[in-house]
Amino acid sequence: MSQITARDFMVTRLVTLRPEMDVIDAVQRLLKNRISGAPVVDADGMYLGVFSEKCSMHVLLDAAYEQLPSNQVRVFMDTDAKTIEPDTHLLSIAQVFLLTSYRRLPVIEDGRLLGQVSRRDVLRASMDLLRHSPDRATESSLLYLSALVERHEAPLA
Repeated sequence: MSQITARDFMVTRLVTLRPEMDVIDAVQRLLKNRISGAPVVDADGMYLGVFSEKCSMHVLLDAAYEQLPSNQVRVFMDTDAKTIEPDTHLLSIAQVFLLTSYRRLPVIEDGRLLGQVSRRDVLRASMDLLRHSPDRATESSLLYLSALVERHEAPLA
């Protein structure tokens, strides 16, 4: 399991936003696609940040209490959002999700957005690996997880 990297299971067909996009259009795109956030990229596909539901809350509050300083995504996007490289191992990604509130991690190589990994992608890749592993007990890091799967698959007495 520790040998599987983001490159092996990242999603590459993403909804992306542009920095000059109107924030209301960006919020509507998130809602329409039923996603909690999307990477922001420039015309060359270079990663700039993430615009999320949390960023959208800033838009709502700024609009309610002040005039919006701008209507562009670039003003509200999170430019400090955590990213990973395509060779980041599955267990390292799981640890990031466990220790942070992130729901998704953009996969970046040389500044360019390659894909994205979500919490659900990590769980799906883990379960697929366990399901297709001929000897689940060969890696010590999988002992606990494989025991849970075996317990789940065992018939009730």
